[in-house]
Amino acid sequence: MNVKYINPFISATINTFKGFLGADLKTEKPSLFDSNKSEIRYDISGIIGLAGEVRGAVVISFPKLVALKIVSDFLKEDIKIFGEDVIDTVGELVNIIAGNAKRDMEEFRIVISLPSVVKGPNHQISWMQGVPVILIPFKSNYGPVYLFVSLKDII
Repeated sequence: MNVKYINPFISATINTFKGFLGADLKTEKPSLFDSNKSEIRYDISGIIGLAGEVRGAVVISFPKLVALKIVSDFLKEDIKIFGEDVIDTVGELVNIIAGNAKRDMEEFRIVISLPSVVKGPNHQISWMQGVPVILIPFKSNYGPVYLFVSLKDII
């Protein structure tokens, strides 16, 4: 997996949080992710599929309370119910991140899907077999934000 495909998503995530929420994300140490051994907990994920030069997915996940805080700031209202507003707003936030990342990837032949959102305590993401998943954790004033990248070079 080439960092030239990962870095645009890191930058887009940081820039989207700064631009739309005024929040600073601090990148922590990336690592290989193994869902069978991980103690990371999250309750909602926005999933972006990629096709073309690379295939795979980029996922941005949040614990419930973090998502509620982010959505409250994004919508400028106090959101207390982990429902449709949260799902829609996480989808929109991830869509903005995908669009910003795509701008930085114009030199590559890549198609980025519209995001889908999965909600539920410690839900599982089905990753492509044999393709590593890189976890880039972020610290924020909201709490932890997790960026997962699993891409396979096709060319």
